[in-house]
Amino acid sequence: MARAEAGSLVLCALLLLACEDTESRSSSSEDDAARASAELGMVRNVPGARMVYAPEGELAFEPPTPSPPTPSPPTPSPPSAPAPCPDDMVWVHGDYCPVVEQRCLEHHPEYLSRRHDPTVSERCLRYAEPSRCLGERRPASFCMDRFEYPNREGELPRVLTSWTEARRRCEEIGKRLCDEDEFNFACEGPDMLPYATGATRDATLCNIDRPYRRPNLRRRMKPYDACPNDPWCAEELARLDQRHRIGERLTCVSWAGVVDLNGNVNEWVVRPGERAPNRSGLKGGWWGPVRNRCRPTVVFHKESDYGYEAGFRCCKTPDHVE
Repeated sequence: MARAEAGSLVLCALLLLACEDTESRSSSSEDDAARASAELGMVRNVPGARMVYAPEGELAFEPPTPSPPTPSPPTPSPPSAPAPCPDDMVWVHGDYCPVVEQRCLEHHPEYLSRRHDPTVSERCLRYAEPSRCLGERRPASFCMDRFEYPNREGELPRVLTSWTEARRRCEEIGKRLCDEDEFNFACEGPDMLPYATGATRDATLCNIDRPYRRPNLRRRMKPYDACPNDPWCAEELARLDQRHRIGERLTCVSWAGVVDLNGNVNEWVVRPGERAPNRSGLKGGWWGPVRNRCRPTVVFHKESDYGYEAGFRCCKTPDHVE
């Protein structure tokens, strides 16, 4: 009986140890689970995080990928100012010198040999640089047609048009005939260049110095719109005509971006301060062997006169210039 009791005691002791070990392992597992649960809970509270397994088999967590910053809305640009001139015109502005000195260094051989012949124009091949301003400069601002009238590329510039008709046609489209000073400044610019293209005469740039064809003066040509319907006038104009089409030669361009101010066709202008019938002047020259410069103005043609080489272009006062 004593042995039986001793065996019972040993059995109880073994069972007690087993129970304690089981409780210890159970407690350890619960602690691990609690920690894992707590960690999971912490990660779950981070938006975008996800659970991964490390190479050692341990549980790990990958942090969320940061979202790109939200771009700020663009700052609205201030409204652009309205253009001062229509699309078919050039805004010419700056300080204009009303009186200049331009000294010729080399004349054309024809002028040197026949300077006393009234039919020979004073053609200068090269001018001294720079030109000199002999007066007080004044501000200038105006719009000028980029091309000769009708100011449409591909067409021939209008000729056989009087000063009176030229002025009317400009006014009909909300413009006006350019004046003498406006032509000067658009052609020569602040540097007071003798030619629109510089201080040297260059027939490869502008439609100038074509061979002279003497007109038949026994009959008077008709105005431009009537000339095609008169067989003699149409034939005579075709014989004399050496115009090029508008936009055909874009090398003859002034500092301001105006085309054909020298050569191609003569251009009617208003002479400020003059009274009818002497308000008319012709500037810029035409395709023949004439002066073809910026400054000279032919003043003896009256307002009702017209010729096979006489055209024009229009100007306008700028809009919205501060």
